[in-house]
Formats: sequence, C-alpha cells, structure tokens
Amino acid sequence: MNLGILKLFKISLIFALVQVLSASVQSFDFDLIKKGKTSEINNTLLIIGGIQGDEPGGFTAAALLSTHYEITKGSVWVVPNLNFYSIIKKSRGPFGDMNRKFAKLDRKDPDYNSIQRIKNYIKAPEVKIVLNLHDGSGFYRKKYIDNMHSPYRWGQSSIIDQEKLNVDKYGNLLEISNLVCNHVNKFLIKKRDRYSVKNTHTKRGNAEMEKTLTYFAINNGKAAFGNEASKTLPLNERTYYHLLALEKYMNLMGIEYKRNFELTPKAIKHLITNDIYISFNDGNIRLPLAKIRKLLRYFPIKKDGTLEFIPSNPLMTIIKNKNVYTIHYGNNKLASLSPDYLDMYEFKQNIQIKVDGVLKDFKLGSIVDVSKNFMISPIKNLRINVIGYVNKKHKNESGLSITKKEIIKRYSIDKNGKIFRVEFYKKKKFVGMLLINFSTKLRIKKNNFVNTQVKKIVKENFIYRDEV
Repeated sequence: MNLGILKLFKISLIFALVQVLSASVQSFDFDLIKKGKTSEINNTLLIIGGIQGDEPGGFTAAALLSTHYEITKGSVWVVPNLNFYSIIKKSRGPFGDMNRKFAKLDRKDPDYNSIQRIKNYIKAPEVKIVLNLHDGSGFYRKKYIDNMHSPYRWGQSSIIDQEKLNVDKYGNLLEISNLVCNHVNKFLIKKRDRYSVKNTHTKRGNAEMEKTLTYFAINNGKAAFGNEASKTLPLNERTYYHLLALEKYMNLMGIEYKRNFELTPKAIKHLITNDIYISFNDGNIRLPLAKIRKLLRYFPIKKDGTLEFIPSNPLMTIIKNKNVYTIHYGNNKLASLSPDYLDMYEFKQNIQIKVDGVLKDFKLGSIVDVSKNFMISPIKNLRINVIGYVNKKHKNESGLSITKKEIIKRYSIDKNGKIFRVEFYKKKKFVGMLLINFSTKLRIKKNNFVNTQVKKIVKENFIYRDEV
C-alpha cells in the first residue's frame, strides 16, 4: 500500500471514529429539569452540575435538588448531568475539558451540540443567575499555608470572575458570594471546611478562565458563580456544602422551596446510597438498587432488545454492550442484566396477595413487604413463578403459602438475600413482576423524579428519550 492511500485510509478511519463518538455522545444528552411555577419564570436560577465527570459532589447535589426539592415560589432550572458521557466514564472529559470550550469550538468536536444547547439556556431571558457546581482540589485560602491550603487550590470556595456586573439584577457578584460563604460557614462540619470567595479576575487576562461557562455567562449579561466543594471530603459532605450554597442562592433570589429530607451529611448519604430505584416496561417491573447484586440473570426484556426504563435519579442510565445491559449511576456501575428475550403481554389488573394472613391488592411492579409468609391468589390464564422457590409438584406457584426459608437465597436480587422476584406469564409471554421483600429496613418511597424526567429506551447500544 503506497503512502498516499495509507494516509487517505487513516483520514477516513479517523473521520468514521469521530462520527461514531459523536453519535455515542448524543445518546448521553443531558437533562434540563424545570421546577417551579411557570407564571414566575422571570427570576430563574440555572443550576449546572456534571460539566466535569470526575466531580461527583456537584452533579449529585444538582440531582438531589431535582428529585427531592419542591419549588413553591419562583423558578429553578437544573441540568444535573451536563457532560453525561464524562460522568459515565468517570473522566474530566473524554474529549477534553468541556469547561474550556465556551470561547470557541470546532463544529466537529463531539461536545459541540451540548455546548450550543447549554449556551441557549444560559442566554434565555428568564435566567438571572447561573451557578456551575464543581469539586475542587484542596482548600482555597487567600494566603499560602501549605500545599493543600493555598491560593492555588479551589475547594471550599465561591468563584467569581469579577466583583461587579452591569445588569439590572444580581450584578453585585462579590457581595452575593460573601453572603453565600457566610451562610455556609454557619453550618460547617469542621472548621477547616470554611468557604471563602475566590475572584479569578478573568478580564485581567486569565486565558484559561476566559474559556469557561461562567465567563461566557458573564459576557452575555448573566450573573454567574462557581461553587467548589473540596475533593478531600467524602461525597456526602461535598454534596452537603453544595446544597447549603444552593439554598442561599435561592433565598437571595426570593425562591421558596420545600425539601423532603433533613439537610445533614448523614441524611444525604442515605439518599445517595439507598433511595435509588429504576422501573421498566411502564412500571410493570421496579428494582430497588441499594445493595443490588452485580448480575441479575434471565432478566425479562422485549424480544427486539429494546429496554424502556425510568430512573429515580437523572444520573442513572443503562448501557447495552453486546448482550448485557448495565445500570450506571453517576460514576458507578451498579448491576448488569443478563437478558431473557421474551414477547410481552399487557395486563392491568391488580394482583391479590395474602401477606402474613391478610389479603391485599397490589399493582404489577410493586414491592411487597412480608414478615412471615405470602400467598398469591390464582389468576385465570396466568402462571406465577417465584424465582428461587423449588416446588417439583407445581408449575404454577399461585395458591401456595411460601416462607423465606423455602426460597434459595442466591436467587435474591439483593446482596443481603432479602428481596425476591415473582414473575407472571401468559403462556410464554411475560406479563410483569412483583418483588417480595423480607427486610423490615427497606422503606419504599414515591419516585419523585418520574414527573420531571423522560422515559429512556436502550436500543442498538444507544439511548433514546421520549417524554413521559
């Protein structure tokens, strides 16, 4: 092969690779979640997390605000997963640092469409303050103390590009930043965690900061701030400090809210690790993801390979790789689903189950708390299969009183061996699933995110979004 043909081949290969990468990035497009009353949209706070995928405190705080806060006055827009692909990859940016692409960017850059889209949201007339959430190194101090506590560090700081901005609202950037820091410093876990204002003085010729999202916002007449929690801190503590700052920004804008948890590091840790679920097939299957096993075998999936799902958290998605579907949550892989490809049958009736001697009605997809035993009432033309229950006499396991000790522990969906699948079939077609929960510690909460999120569909290794 001569050099000219080889060079042409390399160029074609690179072009094809860029096209594939661009398609992959688009399949991880970010979410915009609008919260609040539409009649009050002229005072909107835009919160952005996940511009860099290795800074989980920021994107976790944004996700919790989208799922566990109710905005009762004013308007908040939340982008919890701006660079979703980098979050999945646990990378600062697989295609370079996205927060250095706001001054100029080639159209062929895989991040181009995401950058253009977030720019449009920043420039929206409703938006008055833009807040970009980060996790920074060490602890920022105005005077050098040591390597981890110095002017060169970013953690535990409120970032501004300049002291003032000539706009009608919120142009007093330094004053606002000081108010935020003073508020956070009233609720420190440790004294070393104190917040300070860091002014990058970008206009004076800071070439790196001139490329950032906040400086783009400043140049488009929007008050903009960065909020940095220290990477030295555990995730729940970083998230705690971000939420303290977020609540102060809302307070300064007259935005009122309710949250359904106590703002403490302990409560946040519980939300992050335990209050996570995913549902499939219009709610006919629902999995609690805390303590889930790394692999669930023979998981019912449509014969064409598509898998519709609604996550309880916007940092959650599913990636298909060959014949395995992997559930991702932020920077972590939670579980893989080994598929059992089946035809599906639609069934909308309630299921009657005698739980500890009391007859109750349940919808498909429910998680049923059981102390001692359960019995599923027979349903005409449906076969019930309790996964892990061995009964050679019966192919249909309805009408049987079943205890936990009669189900093989390794068939549970959780590592603790407490939660088991009950599947329903019409002949060979899959109808739906219930979970039997023998753990008194699991408390099922309403999925707060369903009404603001989109249904996602895994198909041919890519993710598509349809409005719920």
